[in-house]
Amino acid sequence: MSKTMCRGFAFLVAILLIHFTGTAQKAVKRPNIIVFLVDDMGWQDTSVPFWTKTTELNKRYHTPNMQRLAKEGMKFTNAYATPVCTPSRVSLITGVNAAHHRVTHWTSPNRNTNTDHPDTTLHSVQWNINGFSPVAGVERTFYATPLPSVLSNHGYYTVLSGKAHFGSAGTPGAVPENVGFRVNIAGSEIGHPASYLGEKNYDQPVKGKPSRNAVKGLEKYHGTRTFLTDAITTEALKALEKPIADNQPFFLYLAHYAIHTPLNSDQRFVGKYLKMGLDTTEAKYAALVEGMDKSLGDVLNFLDQQKVADNTVIVFMSDNGGLSTAPLRGGQAYTHNLPLKAGKGSVYEGGIREPMLVRWPGVVKPNTVAEQYVIIEDFFPSVLEMAGIKNPVLVQRPDGKSFVPLLKNPSLKDPARELIWHHPNRWITEEGPHIHWASAFRKGNWKLIYDYRNGKLELYNLKMDIGETSDIASQNPVRVKELAALFTKQLRKYDVQWPVFKSTGKPVPWPDEVLQK
Repeated sequence: MSKTMCRGFAFLVAILLIHFTGTAQKAVKRPNIIVFLVDDMGWQDTSVPFWTKTTELNKRYHTPNMQRLAKEGMKFTNAYATPVCTPSRVSLITGVNAAHHRVTHWTSPNRNTNTDHPDTTLHSVQWNINGFSPVAGVERTFYATPLPSVLSNHGYYTVLSGKAHFGSAGTPGAVPENVGFRVNIAGSEIGHPASYLGEKNYDQPVKGKPSRNAVKGLEKYHGTRTFLTDAITTEALKALEKPIADNQPFFLYLAHYAIHTPLNSDQRFVGKYLKMGLDTTEAKYAALVEGMDKSLGDVLNFLDQQKVADNTVIVFMSDNGGLSTAPLRGGQAYTHNLPLKAGKGSVYEGGIREPMLVRWPGVVKPNTVAEQYVIIEDFFPSVLEMAGIKNPVLVQRPDGKSFVPLLKNPSLKDPARELIWHHPNRWITEEGPHIHWASAFRKGNWKLIYDYRNGKLELYNLKMDIGETSDIASQNPVRVKELAALFTKQLRKYDVQWPVFKSTGKPVPWPDEVLQK
């Protein structure tokens, strides 16, 4: 072989090696991951229909960027969280069901403060009132290995922007950096903002003193007209410039304070809803929703501009059902999530079913729908699988199940899967549809609800009756018995806190014991 031919052959081999090496690197390049979590957003608070038809509420709201995400990704029509916020957030970062981690209610920003309202019938249970802890031995907390720490330890650049609310002040879980976030923007122990208004410094002073719920870390926006939703979005995207420049995969947990109260008026959007004829309260609420959707659009546009959209997973979710009490909402109470029953605080569908969307270019086919039910603790194993992290060292044993197979094949069904909700707490002083002292269980299309105070089991077929309007327990005693046994077995397995009657000092009967009376 001539020298010229040898050089040519060597050059060809070099080119092929470069090509195949580059191809291999592309194949194993880990995706960026964004969890876009909204606070108190109901299943119907969007122009994206998650039911079989477009509703009047879908026509009310304007969320074009959610529509874009649904068109470019997958819509989950049976996605669940817990009735209130902190339990969902702890489940998301630990993979453990709320009944199991015992953070069954929202945590106070103040340490060792029980947020249960007094009840005349039942004693408060010994739930984990201080929330989550990444450190062992902290009283009234759930100790676990958090998702951001696992990701950070495996090379991800981790960012939190917005609401944390993992634990009470003075505990390790209250500090997002302790949870594994390299960058923390405006996250702390608070569960809602004092104000969304930059003009008010995201605060609402009381007698000259800052509110306990003043949002910290955004001082550069004080005195400006920057709405809180925009401030945390802008700062989040700035934080992503470093990992993108360094070609490092990132995990962004963009956890909005919106659309939690207070319903401050976003002047950019509120006018259109007033012109539609909505009352002032509902117009403000709809404007908060649209402002949140603008944030989603800003994120999508940023990914496009940075040319990283094709390697970025976006998961959109809410932490509990939409607020539906009056007068905090306009109009009649418990009508704001129709056709779903009730709202935030309840184990009825209106309190736990959420709008969930996922876009993952090259994996998720555009404009697809998954009907299989999933739940918030599924995010933990799903994100780890997306990141290619196998068998991480964990303190806890996760209860969640990865939904990545559904992303690849949305037709998959698992009707044998069992879901459980446990809310042995009193949320507010007023009564409402199962917003206090109730647990629920789903298997297939069947859902069983247990009302502790009345010792009553309700049965619904969600495929036939998504609004839970007809309790069919009396017509299906065999089904009730079967589900009650499974329900009780799971509650006992998790060693849940169980309420005790004040009048007798005796514990509330287990679901299967109710049937023995």
